[in-house]
Amino acid sequence: MRVISITPESPEIAGCDEDSGVVRKVDLPLVRRDFLKGSGLLFGSLVTGTLLAGLAPSRAWALELKKLSSAEGTTLMAMGRVLFPHQKLPDAVYALLSKDLDAKAAGDVAAAKQLQEGIAWLNQSAGGNFAKASAARKDEIVRGMEGTAFFATVRGQCVTSLYDNDMAYAVFGYPGSAWEKGGYITRGFQDLKWLPAPSKEASPPPYMG
Repeated sequence: MRVISITPESPEIAGCDEDSGVVRKVDLPLVRRDFLKGSGLLFGSLVTGTLLAGLAPSRAWALELKKLSSAEGTTLMAMGRVLFPHQKLPDAVYALLSKDLDAKAAGDVAAAKQLQEGIAWLNQSAGGNFAKASAARKDEIVRGMEGTAFFATVRGQCVTSLYDNDMAYAVFGYPGSAWEKGGYITRGFQDLKWLPAPSKEASPPPYMG
């Protein structure tokens, strides 16, 4: 199998050129580095015609898991979609959740035990394969786990794994951090489009120091 990195191949294509309006390639945090050394591998491709497919240097993606198996990583991806469902987010983003949880498992025996037992419980409750269960059954199973340590671990990790990455930024239209570019005062603060423009007296130019 040929796995192609969708990390930008040259530094100059990353980032955002707002002056020219050109949308550059996003820094997708998926690499093929040493994937054969891991315990599992998650891979897939971005759907043709989607925003991310247009921004990424390659549609194919792959992530190595060091402790969890491919099946366990897939189960965590499916649970992440139940907890935080976003049709527009590709599987590649949910794979980041599995990779981050796998990193915890690789460095902490207790964390690994909790995750693997939780995954086993998900699959057992689904009759063998949680990822292939119906949407209604998945929702029922996950709701039944509320209050458990495993549930809290996965839900807590979702917040950063699913939303703090360039792919999610691109999908949701978030331009990223602004402080290093002078802040929002000249990057969206005055971009109110859905109300009439106020008078200069009501909205004077911003103080730039």
